[in-house]
Amino acid sequence: MANVQYYDVILKPVVTEKSMELMGEKKYTFLVHPEANKSQIKEAAEKMFEGTKVAKVNTMNCEGKKKRVRGTMQFGMTAKTKKAVVQLTEDSADIEIFEGL
Repeated sequence: MANVQYYDVILKPVVTEKSMELMGEKKYTFLVHPEANKSQIKEAAEKMFEGTKVAKVNTMNCEGKKKRVRGTMQFGMTAKTKKAVVQLTEDSADIEIFEGL
């Protein structure tokens, strides 16, 4: 990944029932850049959100789904994505994005 800044790594938070349950354990789920590695995700989370200390990062690659195009028998693919579950340490501050949810 050539010349990608930390603010390009984390794209947006994932808001689902499962991700909301994980927030009680200080685990936060984000969509990240497909070529980002765990150390880049850790660095980006600590720089973007003040007072956070990342203990562990788990990543998963999600393949694109096959979809029909224009009602015909042609098929296309949706985009591939990458998710990261960031676990914070016990003495770390919470991430402000999720506080109102």
